[in-house]
Amino acid sequence: MASVRRRILLTVGGVALVGGAGLGVNYLTAYRRYEQTNVGELGFRNRLKFPDLLDPDTVADGRRHYALHLAPGRTALLPGRKTDTWGANGPHLAPTLRMRDGDRVALTVTNRLPERTTLHWHGMHLPPAMDGGPHQMIERGDTWRPHWTVHQPAATLWYHPHPHGTTGRHVYRGLAGMIIVDDEHSKSSGLPGSYGVDDLPVIIQDKNFHDDGALDFTETSLSDDLAGVDNRGVLGDTILVNGVHDPYVPVTTERVRLRLLNASNARIYQLGFTDDRPFHLVAAENGLLQRPVELHRLRLAPGERAEVVVAFEPGDEALLRSFKPETGVSSDRFLGGDDVFDILALRAANRLRTSPELPARFAGAPRPIEVPQDARVRTFEFSGVAINNKVMDMARVDEVVPAGATEIWEISRADDMIHAVHVHGCTFNVLSVDGDKPPAYMTGPKDTAYLPALGTVRLAVRFDTLTDTERPYMYHCHVLRHEDDGMMGQFLVVEPGTEEQAPRKLRLDGAHGAH
Repeated sequence: MASVRRRILLTVGGVALVGGAGLGVNYLTAYRRYEQTNVGELGFRNRLKFPDLLDPDTVADGRRHYALHLAPGRTALLPGRKTDTWGANGPHLAPTLRMRDGDRVALTVTNRLPERTTLHWHGMHLPPAMDGGPHQMIERGDTWRPHWTVHQPAATLWYHPHPHGTTGRHVYRGLAGMIIVDDEHSKSSGLPGSYGVDDLPVIIQDKNFHDDGALDFTETSLSDDLAGVDNRGVLGDTILVNGVHDPYVPVTTERVRLRLLNASNARIYQLGFTDDRPFHLVAAENGLLQRPVELHRLRLAPGERAEVVVAFEPGDEALLRSFKPETGVSSDRFLGGDDVFDILALRAANRLRTSPELPARFAGAPRPIEVPQDARVRTFEFSGVAINNKVMDMARVDEVVPAGATEIWEISRADDMIHAVHVHGCTFNVLSVDGDKPPAYMTGPKDTAYLPALGTVRLAVRFDTLTDTERPYMYHCHVLRHEDDGMMGQFLVVEPGTEEQAPRKLRLDGAHGAH
């Protein structure tokens, strides 16, 4: 970003000194404006709501069927004002889907929105034709019918639109929901597990609003552009949790499990409690950790999830806050690096129900991914809105992977922007960050990871055994403006030994959907 500012100043500096002075004023004005906080402004007056659990129907062939209806609506996100929003089975957000390892599931997704969209099952292992990426568009008025067999351990996943070029706008309008996967160990895990009581979904989003309550989609102003503020998408000044502004949640048990989801377009959160109480990280995006890890701060980039357990004493009030995030970017003020936001107040009752002690280890937690000595190494450079100097081409196959392979993916960031990598249809472990052991909150089974500053994150990526020579999976930056601008690539998973025969061009004739 600094290089962009220097380039602007050098370009116009020779024209007139006044122009250079004007740019300096623009920069200073923008710099002052780009520090946002709500600390001291909230009263935590609104009780937190939880998305409904969508009960599936069991159809004749034994599959569990979920019906989702995507439609616009109007929602009172702020006091006294209604906002035009999008949602599934309601005006805003979407119901929580609960599935179990081994379930055969089928969904009907009906699009009643004013434009075409998709629905991507983020973190789910499933065939690429069912993935809900940009190749599975749902036209206005149409119904999409994906189906698959759940075959992964217990985890917190989510679902959201994924149309190429408009994902950011669709998610920002409110289309997002959580998926909870259970397995044979879930009930005996020793973790809080009563949905909405001591097992709480916490979907964090940031928004900007106009005075009349309408969503403000402005990303950068002309003066920001002149000041060299790169377009990273919307950074909101208002925090919503499960669609609730200024929220609190009553606590009735000694321990509470928070399923944290960063569903924001671009904002990074550095979560912790204002009294600096410890909490325990028990799961990353794709499953449980081997053992709980005590933390005081947890960084979540867009698309990342984490499950944490927090202990309470009777009468406690704990305030979850996002502190200044550790971005590693030199000029991160324009990227939310100086922002501090209060997120959620948790108020413990004077008498609490007893909770089991937190286990020292978790039965059934996925083992660390073992990397064979001859594992293939692939390298990717994220810079601007390109990966390896290429922007997204829906017809281009960028990589071909043998089914069931474990590979090393080395992903570097070569600019001064924030990026978070998400790889569809697989699980990875972070092996190292700039050659060092990853921080505790980056351990465990993941599908999304923040990229370090001008350095490299090394991933052990384990691919599924589901193959398709026509329909790809995606890998991309989960800063949604970057994704929409083309920071995305595609890969096919094929039978081992057939990589050279796999196509490098895809047919874009509508044959890529599931019907």
